[in-house]
Amino acid sequence: MVTTRGFNGRRLTAAFARRLPPGQFETDDFPVLSKGPTPRIDLDSWRFTLSHGAKPLASWTWVEFEALPRTEWKGDIHCVTTWSKFDTRWEGVSVDDLFAAAGIAPPSDFLLALSFDDYDTNVPVADLIGGRAMVATHFGGEPLTTEHGGPARLLVPHLYFWKSAKWLKGLKFTARDEAGFWELRGYHMYGDPWRQQRYSDDP
Repeated sequence: MVTTRGFNGRRLTAAFARRLPPGQFETDDFPVLSKGPTPRIDLDSWRFTLSHGAKPLASWTWVEFEALPRTEWKGDIHCVTTWSKFDTRWEGVSVDDLFAAAGIAPPSDFLLALSFDDYDTNVPVADLIGGRAMVATHFGGEPLTTEHGGPARLLVPHLYFWKSAKWLKGLKFTARDEAGFWELRGYHMYGDPWRQQRYSDDP
C-alpha cells in the first residue's frame, strides 16, 4: 500500500482516547492509500450499478445519482494502517435510499463493492443498511477529491477504511461472503477496528 508520510500524532484527552480503537493513533492528516494509480473518471460516462451476480438490478448516471435523496454523517474513521481521523464530515446517498430508489430488497446477505480501478471488497449487507453506510460524494463540505475516491466512494465508517472502497462503480450482491482484493491477500473478511480484525487469522 502507498502511504503518506508526515502523520501528526498528538496527546489525546481522555474523552478522545475513548474514541480511539486499540492499536490506532489520531491524526489531523487524511493519508492517501490505494492499490495502484489513481483512475481518472469522466462524469459523463460514470454509471453506478446494483447487480445480483451478473444480473443488473438498477443503474444511475451521475446526473440521476445526484438527484437521489442526500444524507450527511459526521464521525470518526479508522484505517487498518493504524491512523484514525476524528470528526470527519461526509455527504452522499445512503445505501438505504439506493435500495429504495431501485425498488429492491437485498436479494442476499452479502455483496462486493466494485471500483473503477478493479478493486473490490466484501461487506455484509447488514453493515450497509439502517443508516450505517453511504455512497459518499462530498467530504468536509466539498466534492470528494479524486485522490480520496472521488467522484464517489463507499463509506462504512464502523469498519476499517479499506472497506470504504474508493472510485465506486457498483454494489454486487453475492450468494456467499466472497473475499475481495485485500481479503484475498490476507486481510480480515470483516475488519472491525475495535476488535483489531486486521488480518485473516485475527479472531
